[in-house]
Amino acid sequence: MRRSVALVCCLLLCSCEEKLKPSVVPLPNSEIPSQESWNSTITFSDSARLKAILWAGHIARFSTQRMTILSESIRVDFYDQDQRHSSLLTARRGRVNDATQDFAAFGNVVVVSDSGTTLKTDSLFWNNANRKITTQSFVDISSPSEHIMGQGMESDQGLKNYKIFRVTGSAVSKE
Repeated sequence: MRRSVALVCCLLLCSCEEKLKPSVVPLPNSEIPSQESWNSTITFSDSARLKAILWAGHIARFSTQRMTILSESIRVDFYDQDQRHSSLLTARRGRVNDATQDFAAFGNVVVVSDSGTTLKTDSLFWNNANRKITTQSFVDISSPSEHIMGQGMESDQGLKNYKIFRVTGSAVSKE
């Protein structure tokens, strides 16, 4: 009796097998990265002169769009004309234009210069040709001598010469 019950159960289980296969929809080639890497570094240079070193948790390069998407935390060390370290940028994600090597950072962007100035914002853009950083977002800049907040800014990558487009608050410390 037990064997017949077991045989009936096996037959029922086998006959209940799903005959439908899930459909597979191929992604367009533009949505598939041509290269991917994890915990990797990209070096930006021009005529053998170091400009920046970028590290990202995940890098996805899209060759047809000439765009590299950075995610899972990023870190960029910037170097001045004499190839000395000038500042460090950290953010959650970013994007590199492969044609111009311009860089955009998004999400919890913090730039700390070697001179002691700290910039906090939501998004930041670095122009590779002129080594300038810009944003239209809210910025909070702290230096040893002042604390300024405002909307939008432009600066050199070392945060030595910056211009806030619309200042919303400032304080000067007396040292």
